[in-house]
Parts: sequence; structure tokens; C-alpha cells
Amino acid sequence: MPMTDEIVLRAMRFQALVGILPHELTTPQPIEIDLVVSVGPGESIVDYRHLYDAAATIVESGHIGYLEDIAERVATSAFSTSERVARVQVAVRKPHVALSGPLAYAEVRIERRRTNDAA
Repeated sequence: MPMTDEIVLRAMRFQALVGILPHELTTPQPIEIDLVVSVGPGESIVDYRHLYDAAATIVESGHIGYLEDIAERVATSAFSTSERVARVQVAVRKPHVALSGPLAYAEVRIERRRTNDAA
């Protein structure tokens, strides 16, 4: 059975233009991102600084409509950091959600696996 290791970046905090309401188009708000990367065997290093920087670049690139879009972009960028990245889990949390009652945060979670394009 092949062994895998994980790199975990928990609660990366950013200010982001995210959402579809009028004020969300112009006023940055806090979001948190969790990133779990499963790393398969190999000789290259998967540097967590590159994973963090890629997530920061996505969030700081400008307005993004949905948390799902952020999660997809972060997952895609994690795969591009190394061929050793086999699986990615991303959670994106937004604590300031306009709803009619109390809520700690809204969260989107995704999991993606590297596809074998040679098959």
C-alpha cells in the first residue's frame, strides 16, 4: 500500500472581495481557508510556503463571486505546486454572512484528486 503524507494549513486568514451583494463588490471582508494536501512518494519537496502564497494570490487577485470559486482555484493551484500532490481538500469560511439570524460562518468544502491523464 503506497504511503502518503499530508501538509495542513489551517485557518489562513485573508481580507477578500467575495460575494454577490452590492457591498461585497467593494468592501473586503475576512475569510479563512483550510488546505490539506496529500503528498505521494517522490523526491521533490512540496513547500507549504508555496501553497500559502498561491492561496493568498488567488484571494488578493480581485473580486470573486462565490466561496466555491475560491475553493476550486486554491485546489487547482495546489496541484500545480508539485506532481507529488495527489489529493487536495479545501474549506473556505466566511464569517460575515447576511442572513436573518445568528450564524458563526458559512463554509464550503471540496476535495479533489489528481486525475491520471495518461490513462
